[in-house]
Amino acid sequence: MERPDDRIPSALRFTTELIAWVATPWALSSYSWLLAVLSVVVLIGLPTLFSTPEDKPQVIIPVPGVVTILLVLLQLVAAVISSWAAWPTWAAVIATLLAAGTLVTERPRWQWLLAKDRRRGLTS
Repeated sequence: MERPDDRIPSALRFTTELIAWVATPWALSSYSWLLAVLSVVVLIGLPTLFSTPEDKPQVIIPVPGVVTILLVLLQLVAAVISSWAAWPTWAAVIATLLAAGTLVTERPRWQWLLAKDRRRGLTS
């Protein structure tokens, strides 16, 4: 199974990641500036450090595909929850619809990542 073409899913995923990177520290800043900064470090740092070989050209720390999927889900959840906490309703609705679209369009890539894990014996 070869890696699916994911130009559109990548664009949706990146846009949702941007929302998470902006909305999460925005939502947390009223509680703690330290939490706001930590959220950016986690949301940007983890996917930068951990990635699945063959999914990205440059891999710092290789991880199974399931970890990559969980990191994407973290971004999506952060984007949705934080946008509802920090932004007006209309913006949160747009962020939620974008995250839902990302979930749908990511499916072929996630199937590929999980199939790759099965071939390597990384999942049961």
